[in-house]
Parts: sequence; structure tokens; C-alpha cells
Amino acid sequence: MEASLIALGGALLVAGILARLGRRVRLPTIPLFVLAGIALGPHTPGISLVDSPADLGLLATFGLVMLLFHLGLEFSRTEVLTGGRRLATAGAVFLGANVVAGLALGFGFGWGDREALVVAGAVAISSSAIVSKLIGELRRAASLETPLILGIVVVEDVFLALYLAVIQPVLSDAGGSEILVSIGSAFSFLILFVLVARFGSRFVRRLLDVDSDELLIVSVVGLVVLAAGVAEEVGVSEAIAALLVGLVVAGTRLAPRVERLVLPIRDVFGAIFFFVFGVSIRPDLMVDVWAYILVGVAVSLAVNVAAGLVVARRDEMDRSAGLRVGLTVLARGEFSLILAALATAAGLDARVTAFIAGYVLVLSLLAPVLATHADRFARHPESHPAPDVIRTGGIA
Repeated sequence: MEASLIALGGALLVAGILARLGRRVRLPTIPLFVLAGIALGPHTPGISLVDSPADLGLLATFGLVMLLFHLGLEFSRTEVLTGGRRLATAGAVFLGANVVAGLALGFGFGWGDREALVVAGAVAISSSAIVSKLIGELRRAASLETPLILGIVVVEDVFLALYLAVIQPVLSDAGGSEILVSIGSAFSFLILFVLVARFGSRFVRRLLDVDSDELLIVSVVGLVVLAAGVAEEVGVSEAIAALLVGLVVAGTRLAPRVERLVLPIRDVFGAIFFFVFGVSIRPDLMVDVWAYILVGVAVSLAVNVAAGLVVARRDEMDRSAGLRVGLTVLARGEFSLILAALATAAGLDARVTAFIAGYVLVLSLLAPVLATHADRFARHPESHPAPDVIRTGGIA
């Protein structure tokens, strides 16, 4: 217990100090929390507060769940759940472009079919945790393009649920019947949960409607964690379950109270999530695949900026909005690392795991910085390489 308390306290203190120093030069906190995890983890020289991500794994998962729940709280349930073609199309554009890019990278690197499938998934899925934290940190919840960003996250998380249902049996050489059962259970859960989110707000309001702030926050946290746990048990991302619960609560009159009470919890445990995310990264594995990593980062940057400009133009938004969309959803994180772990367990080419780890590390550090300065890039397009790439492709 003492070692765990030292690790937890040290992680929070160092992450907080680094983030405070970074804010003086206008750096977002996310990459600094990640760097703190790398520096104090077992894979770099010096002091190691945490020997394994599993040491703080449950707390980190709780942080992810609260980040996504709070993101759901900030949006109109009606707008998101009935946004229809507009949000779905935005998500499909990003997802389709990134899946194609991931497959091209996997095969282009000369890896096998299963390796290419893993790379495609790792490249296709944004980090919901980083996206939600960025929206809050940059105070863009009320921005015109933010519902598009949320639509992209929802589509990607739905895809992730179905993709994991497919990829795990494929990597284990399971039969077609097992794949179909896995897909069916994941899809059924998603449909059920969306129906609850659409029509269950009255029941949720009655369940949570108490005068005491203490009892309210205890009940809310219990509901969110229970929903996330059930989702995880049936093979669906706990993140999308937490997001949907947030959307349900956002449709009740309790939403302002809940948002005020949950914000400190989100900030503390969100910091733990990003710290543990940093602990899980092994910089030593990336030496032999650094060229692949740079290519992957460059391709993702170009694809996401291009997709952002496309969806913004379709919705009659300006270039700044398109860059904010593309750069906000650029970060890759927790879900990509899950796929890397599956690749290792399945005995795939070891370079795949090293590539994903390095790719995730670079984008988790780079994307928040780029998203912070998206408006500046829009005003001075010559200072940023991605729009030049896009122009040559005839998109902008």
C-alpha cells in the first residue's frame, strides 16, 4: 500500500509541476502528463515510481471513463443522437480515410495481412481521452465545429467496438461462427445502449434526483462506472458507454449540478490516465522503426487535415474550423496501444508493436500542440506543411 500511495502521489505531483511550467509557455497539459509518465516509468533511466501500467490501471481506466462522461455532459443529447447524416458523414470521412491510410502503411512497410489490419485500426482511431481533454482545455465546447468532432469520436468508437469484435478472433485464428457471435454481441449492446440514451432520460433523472450534492455525485459515478464495466464485459469500449451516459444526463435538469461536481474528479483522474499512458510507452523499442514512425505521422497529419477541411467545407465552415477539427482528432492513444498489445499476444511481427508505440507517442505529444495553434496555421498557411500537401492534392 505504501508503494502504491508513493507512486500515486509522486505521479500527480510531478505531472502537476510539469504542466504548471508548460502553461507558462502556453503548452497544453496533455503531452506534459504523458512525458511525466515516460520519465518516471520503468523504461527510462532515473527514478521509477511505477513499474507497470497495471499498478495504476484501474485508476487510469476510471480517468478515461470520467473524461468521456464529462464530454457527453457538455453536448445536447438531441443534437448528437438525432444529428443524423451530418455527424455520421463527418465520422465516416475521417474513419474511411484513416483506415485506407493505415492499410496502405501496413502493406507498404512489407508486413503481412494480419499486421496490416492491426496497423489500420491503430491509425484509424483517435484518442477519445485526448480529444475530450483538449476540447475542455481549449474552451471549445461551444465552438461551431465541436459537434462534428464529437460525431467523429462517436463513429470511431462504434467502429472500434465492432473492429475489436472482429480482430481478436482473427488474430487467434478463430472460426467464422465465433467472429459472428462476437460482432453480434457488440452490435446488440450498442443498439440497446443508444435506445436507453434516447429514451431513458426520465428514468435516469428519477434515479439521480436528490438534494444532497454528496449523494448525487456518488450515484452519478456509480452509474457511469457500472455502465462502462458492463460495456467492457461484452467487448464494447467503456469510453463510448461513458459518453452515452453523459449524453443521457445532459438531457436532464441535473446536468449543471453534475458537471460542476464531476469536473474536479475528471481533472485528477484524467491526469492519472495520461501519466499511466506515458508509463506504457517504451522508447527503446522505437529505434529500429523510426523511419516508419515518421512516415506514419506525416501520413496521418496530411489525411486528418485534409479530412477536416473537407467536412468543414461541406458544412460551410471556414479554414480555421477545418484545421481545428483535423488537428483536434489527430492524436492517437489508448485504443491504438490496446491493438499493439493484441498484436504482441498474437505473435505478430515485433516491428508492429514498436511502430504503434512510437506513432502514438509522437502524435500524443504533437497533436495537442498543433490543435492549440490551429487558428494561427489557418492565418499563415505557409508556416505549416500540411496545407501545402493538401493543396497539391487539389482539395484546398
